[in-house]
Amino acid sequence: MQILVLGAGAVGGYFGGRMVAAGSDVTFLVRPRRAVQLRNGLKIESPRGDITVPVKTLTEEDVDGSFDMIILSCKSYGLTSALDAIAPHVSDGTFILPLLNGYAHIEQLENRFPRAIVLGGTAGIVATLTEDGTVRQMHPNQLIVFGPRHGGSERQEALETLVSEMRRADIDAALSTNVDQAMWEKWTFLATLAAATCLMRGSVGEILATEHGETVISGLFDECNSTAGAEGYPPGTSRAQDYRRLLFDRTSTITASMLRDMHAGNPTEADHILGDMISRAKKHGVDTPLLETAYTHLQVYENHRHS
Repeated sequence: MQILVLGAGAVGGYFGGRMVAAGSDVTFLVRPRRAVQLRNGLKIESPRGDITVPVKTLTEEDVDGSFDMIILSCKSYGLTSALDAIAPHVSDGTFILPLLNGYAHIEQLENRFPRAIVLGGTAGIVATLTEDGTVRQMHPNQLIVFGPRHGGSERQEALETLVSEMRRADIDAALSTNVDQAMWEKWTFLATLAAATCLMRGSVGEILATEHGETVISGLFDECNSTAGAEGYPPGTSRAQDYRRLLFDRTSTITASMLRDMHAGNPTEADHILGDMISRAKKHGVDTPLLETAYTHLQVYENHRHS
């Protein structure tokens, strides 16, 4: 299977790099500056072992070549330019697997590439990209769940091949028969995590160590789950319990990547993660006062960035 990964940052760089090291045919579509960094290989630092692996790269000027699978690992605010970048590499029946959080990007992909097969997917990893271009994984968790949307079964054998290639790279990969549900459950978790850690500028454990921290996190999680339920995706028992455990672990040092973006002075995915959640809630008459407070905080941050 020929795979194109859009981006070689914390998510795409990690998963794609591990697959290259395991023998998969992966090419990275990156900006020129990142291509220069990768000339000496993609460097990964990880609790699972450090590697530096030679990788194939393309830039937007390289328009030749089609691929069986395109994996998107960009931030939501870079999605429009990402779609322009992959357009020359999309043909009839090309699989597109977005590993973005949230949900709005699915419609954008389906509208832009109606003859491609747009999959649903989520990724579970705690990683960052350092200034020198190293992908640094901070926790050994490395999970990908993906599948056809609406219960479809398009070219099942090809999807099972991708699962096999990911597992060969020691990625905890699974093919879902209800990937929309998985995406919503991940979104409710991430929106809660981002809202809480960005608003309070601290980790889950630090928030829970305060007098009212548990009430804040619980309230945010309830608002997100109420919205998901109104949209037709109430949390499943097992996964909801997994996410609840992560959100209420008093020893946890976890923060959302959105908070790390704020610390670095970078743009955030606030509109895509929190703004869209609030908009969907309003459509169903679900009250979201805590989400709105966190979103306002992030909007003030973004306004300062542009002032």
